[in-house]
Amino acid sequence: MNLRKFLCQYVPVLCRRLWWVAALLVVSVAVTAPLAAQTPDPATTAAPITVTLDEAIHRAQANEPAFAAAVAASGSASQDRWIARGNLLPGVAYHNQALYTQANGAPGQTNQNQTQKFIASNAVHEYVSQAIVSESIGLGSLASVHHADAAAAQAAAELEVARRGLVAAVSSLFYGVLTTGRKQAIAERASQEAAEFTALTKQREQAREAAHADMVKAQLEQQQRQRDREDARLAADKARLELGILLFPDPRTPYTLSAPENPPVLASRDDVAAAAAKNNPELKSALAALAVGNADVLQARAAYLPSLGLNYSYGIDAPQFAVNGADKTRNLGYSAAATLDIPVWDWLNTQHKIKQSQIQRQAAQVALTATQRRLIARLDETYAETAEARDQLASLDLSASTAAESLRLTRMRYTGGEATVLEVVDAQNAFVGAQNAREDGLLRYQAAVADLQNLTGIL
Repeated sequence: MNLRKFLCQYVPVLCRRLWWVAALLVVSVAVTAPLAAQTPDPATTAAPITVTLDEAIHRAQANEPAFAAAVAASGSASQDRWIARGNLLPGVAYHNQALYTQANGAPGQTNQNQTQKFIASNAVHEYVSQAIVSESIGLGSLASVHHADAAAAQAAAELEVARRGLVAAVSSLFYGVLTTGRKQAIAERASQEAAEFTALTKQREQAREAAHADMVKAQLEQQQRQRDREDARLAADKARLELGILLFPDPRTPYTLSAPENPPVLASRDDVAAAAAKNNPELKSALAALAVGNADVLQARAAYLPSLGLNYSYGIDAPQFAVNGADKTRNLGYSAAATLDIPVWDWLNTQHKIKQSQIQRQAAQVALTATQRRLIARLDETYAETAEARDQLASLDLSASTAAESLRLTRMRYTGGEATVLEVVDAQNAFVGAQNAREDGLLRYQAAVADLQNLTGIL
């Protein structure tokens, strides 16, 4: 009875309390969920970072894997250079060895004078503890040093090639982001202009000064400008993300670009040619590749010549691991050896290796001449492209200002009833086209100058 009374009194109270606790938990979750959903993303709310072209290049060098691989290859080649030079110096090692050979068990032998079963062994117990200095002298070692030096120079040149390739990519994206941003502003102004023209056409229609067809044409133009504005915004966002991949761990990081308002000045043709011939990494890489081929030929021919090996040992080689033996004989001593290996016959392997290295060297020579021709042609093409883009800037500016004036006059004539809606739409299209063409021309010139500076090693 007591248990039944207890259950009847306290179980309902406990159930009510649990119900209130559950209700409070539901309310707290409902309140905190919207707050969590409204928590802003730090990547999109942080203050924008101002990035210049030099800073963009520096950031890209820290984030681009291909450039990191080129840095690693250059560093590895530099270490190979030190290793090859170190191989020319004598090597020192401390050799320790303990040998045991089974005794032959001949009668009359004691532990001190027992002999071993294997005639190649010196004693039953033998202990060796010696410092060994060894040196190998031959033309092959010197050729290996020449090969390592040339390979390190080639890797350094390839690193510069990778750096300039990265600079070209960053500068192209950098100026591309600036251009897409300006085109987005042009599209927004054109959309606003179309909306204002639609409002003007509506007023004239209501005043019975324009036909309904004019209103329809104005609305179609406004809708097209709105689509162009969205396309321009999307292109600007995509360009910013592409550049953000190279600059930041999170490509969505907000940033602004800082660039000089006036485009850079084009240097003279002679100065550009002199700088390009002096600082071209592709030419240096081709020359280093030819040097590697020459070293390989020398290394292959070194197999025809004798090689000298020198060896000096100091320490003990005795039946006891001690400075003095059981008969008070001093175990410490030294030995020296000189070995001259003279090649006699290798089934013409050396001859074929020489021919193989000569074939590779000939290919490097062809690559060098091709690089020289390509440098001359690329220099002329880039300089001509830059000069042409510079000369067209003034014409593009004049076209944009002329198109703006034409649009203004056409709208005035339309307001006065002297022009048709088609003339206004044509003037709007011409104005937007002239502005976009001016931005494309500026981008063309900036990219050409950056390519020319990259070619000469200035950027």
